[in-house]
This record gives sequence, C-alpha cells and structure tokens, in this order.
Amino acid sequence: MSSLSPEQVVQAQLDAYNARDLQAWLATYAEDACQYEHPGRLLACGHAALGERIAVRFTDPRLHARLISRRVIGHSVIDHEEISRDYPKGPGRAEMLAIYQVRDGLIQAATFVFGDPVYAAVAETAETADAA
Repeated sequence: MSSLSPEQVVQAQLDAYNARDLQAWLATYAEDACQYEHPGRLLACGHAALGERIAVRFTDPRLHARLISRRVIGHSVIDHEEISRDYPKGPGRAEMLAIYQVRDGLIQAATFVFGDPVYAAVAETAETADAA
C-alpha cells in the first residue's frame, strides 16, 4: 500500500470495515500498529490482537460506519463517523472521532473518541418527532 496517500489508506480501511473483510482491513495496518481509546488507553496492538478485536465486530450484521467528515493534515487523517451496530444494550448508533497516523502506506496508530450510543428505539422516536 506504500503508493497510497494517507487519505487513500484510511478510505481503504473504512471500505474493508464496511465490507467486514478482515484480511483487507488488516492489510491497511502496520504489523505492529496499535489502537487506543483517547486519551491513551490501549485497545489492541499488533495484527493478531487487532484481528481478534475486529473479528468480533465483523459478526454484527448491523455494523456500518458512515463517514460524516474527514480532515487530512500531513500523515494524520481525522474521521468523524457514525457507527451503527449492536451495542451491549441493543442496536443503535454512536458518533466517533478516529485519528489515524499513516506512514509508509500503512496505519501505524489509531486513536478513537467514542460518543455515547443512541439506541434504535430512542433514535426512531427522535426521527419521528423531527419529521412531524
């Protein structure tokens, strides 16, 4: 992936995530890449741990990331996304900021800021009220 720009690498990662393609998703990450929850809690490090963490998510039929906005500054790509999936309390969606550090055509590190989930019943009620 070394000929791809940081933005293209992150887009390939997002496409693989939405396709639930574990091998394509891992191919966007360096072998020793780490993921963190902001401000610095380690979630997973290395392909084996990253693969284990995401493989569980990829079994969720509701899983989908919708890109809201993206900013690129040098080797950093910052995505604002809405993640739909089954959360511990049921189906819903949550906003997330993802900050990717890309070098040599691979994601070296990713840091996430997770918003609180809005569960499907609550979200549907809010959407119905907005439509009225």
